[in-house]
Amino acid sequence: MVRPRRPSAQTTLVLDALVGDPATWRYGYELGRQVGLKAGSLYPILIRLCDHGLLEAAWEHDPQPGRPARHLYRLTGKGVNWAAEVPGDVSARPAPGRPAAQPRLREA
Repeated sequence: MVRPRRPSAQTTLVLDALVGDPATWRYGYELGRQVGLKAGSLYPILIRLCDHGLLEAAWEHDPQPGRPARHLYRLTGKGVNWAAEVPGDVSARPAPGRPAAQPRLREA
């Protein structure tokens, strides 16, 4: 029997941002700013969610002139159902649009 793994806190932040309006396509950069994650953390999460069929990705159809096409993301039906089952204390998560607190290094 395989036990489902709990998603990381960062994955939960991404799910929270997407589940608010699951039918809307979102840019990765926009999601990263909303949840306070940098590209090196965000895009592996998005790729993993796509690989599991929880998220769908598509290329932008009509990019602005002078700008390359960007990837867009949105939750699938399976992703919406899975996000609803994700355990976690919503009150302990950072508010949408506010970056998560970054740890500070101690000075020697």
